[in-house]
Amino acid sequence: MKREFLQNIKIGDQPLTKEIIDAIMAENGNDIEAAKKPFADYEDIKGQLSEASKTIEEFKGMDIDGIKKTADEWKKKAEQAEKDAAAKIADMEFSGLLDTAITTAKGRNAKALRGLLDMDTLKASKNRSEDIKSALEALKTSDGYLFEDAQAPPPYAGGPGSAPIGKKTSEMNYSELSAYMAANPGAQI
Repeated sequence: MKREFLQNIKIGDQPLTKEIIDAIMAENGNDIEAAKKPFADYEDIKGQLSEASKTIEEFKGMDIDGIKKTADEWKKKAEQAEKDAAAKIADMEFSGLLDTAITTAKGRNAKALRGLLDMDTLKASKNRSEDIKSALEALKTSDGYLFEDAQAPPPYAGGPGSAPIGKKTSEMNYSELSAYMAANPGAQI
């Protein structure tokens, strides 16, 4: 609305005052701004629509069957990786169980003992602990040299004393005499 148009309007024979015209113009401006608001996002919406169209075109060019095939391949790889990890864990558990049993049986050489055991049968066993123990007992019987004796070594037998060769106790220095007395607590000097 133009200001000149409002200046020509008269109420009775009085033209509209400047304040009334300003108030009408301000209100008219508010109406125009309010009418523009629904269209203010037009450029933004237009850009979003353009991006969506590009994305749709990219999807049209995709090989959906190839994607499904690739997804199936990755699924198989993941399943195989889970199986491999489970097998490694089972091997580690079996190895730890076997090492503990060999140590308990006082095996001298775990590597040699492992070579003599039927590992496949022991791994497949339902009662591994008992079967490993039985297999080690059988090896103790057949190859006892691979195990330490359960007997304790004989106790120290104190003899008449052991002085350094060719020396009498009267010829020993202090450190030799101290060592001699520690080794022969009942010795007389």
